[in-house]
Amino acid sequence: MTSPRSLRDHLRDYLTLASGSIGRLVIALAYFLVAANVLSLADFGLFATASGAGIVLSRFAAFGFISPLFRAATVRPRLTGTYLAGYLFLFVLSVPLLVVLATGLRFSVFGDMPLVALVLILCAEVLGWRMLEVVAIINNGQRAFGKATVLILAGSAIRTFAALGFWWFGFSSLTEWAWTYLAANLVAAALAFGVFLPPLRLRLRLALYGRQMRDALPAATADIIFYLQAELDKSVVLVMAGPRVAGLYAIAMRIIDLTAMPVRSFNQLAMQQIMTDRQVRTSTPMLLLVELAIAAVSIGGLLAAMALLWWNPLVLGRNIGAASALFPLLLAVPALRNLIEYHAELLYGLQRTGLRAALLATIAVLKAGLLALVISLSTTDLGWTPWLNVIFVALYAVSAATVWQVIRKPVGSRP
Repeated sequence: MTSPRSLRDHLRDYLTLASGSIGRLVIALAYFLVAANVLSLADFGLFATASGAGIVLSRFAAFGFISPLFRAATVRPRLTGTYLAGYLFLFVLSVPLLVVLATGLRFSVFGDMPLVALVLILCAEVLGWRMLEVVAIINNGQRAFGKATVLILAGSAIRTFAALGFWWFGFSSLTEWAWTYLAANLVAAALAFGVFLPPLRLRLRLALYGRQMRDALPAATADIIFYLQAELDKSVVLVMAGPRVAGLYAIAMRIIDLTAMPVRSFNQLAMQQIMTDRQVRTSTPMLLLVELAIAAVSIGGLLAAMALLWWNPLVLGRNIGAASALFPLLLAVPALRNLIEYHAELLYGLQRTGLRAALLATIAVLKAGLLALVISLSTTDLGWTPWLNVIFVALYAVSAATVWQVIRKPVGSRP
């Protein structure tokens, strides 16, 4: 049983992370409101889809060596500088792979998007925000949660001020926004490395990294598949329904994604607890209570947004007001989406990275296939949206069945 002192420590860590999530939620909402309303719906659909593709692409950087880096920061903090040097070295080696993948995205999904805008947005995610995340991950691994929280808030604030500047100076084109977005993300990354990186001694030890790639590659595969299943739906909607519908869909899913911020704070602490204490297993009633709490917080967030827009449909801007018609049709999606993410984090904490990758790959294929099917059968632009609830019920059933099989096994057993 967890001691009272340990319980207080965990509660303090969660409140630190959660307070950062609330602050980030406010800042991210301000940024989202400006970007979603200054750009046209079609341009926002292209931007949101390209940004999501960039997030997936950034997970290929350094061939997934972020997992050994995080474990070193958590378990062997004195080696953090050595592992960060390895990450940066492998990042450079992975650039040709990133270029090939970006070229494939250009011809398969973004053929109608200005090439310059696409390249700038992808670079913003890979060279900018991902580098900020690396520093935040190091701080979280060393349990400097407050420092990591401030960093994420600062990075989000920089992007928000950039969006406000974009609006203030009267810019409106997608390419102009892409330049603004790249500049903001690079400034945030420079701030992260210049101010928030703990004192480290960078030492390159190539022999060490080869052994760690056995852990890095499966974890990276699972991470890539996780973000692929989270972002692939935007690409499917863009290709099959066009930029304007993709813009409406991206706005709705972004509002849903904002409901996950408090949940992710809990996920991170649960994962670290499992990583450092392999004997930890929670009772079935407690696990069910946690899932109910995640579902309630997720749906509550969407209901709050719906209530605000019911009071004044234009309070969050014209484009978000247009997308608000989708919210009642997606009521179950936030809970199911966040629970699937929670399940994935549990599997990572239990060191079941192979199973996590297989599960997320299954979810990605099912989601893309089912989404393409319902869009193709729909007779109107948005007639397929209520079916997203059914799709996510099916995805949650697959995820829950997999995770509960692992949890029910005796402590220490591995199939």
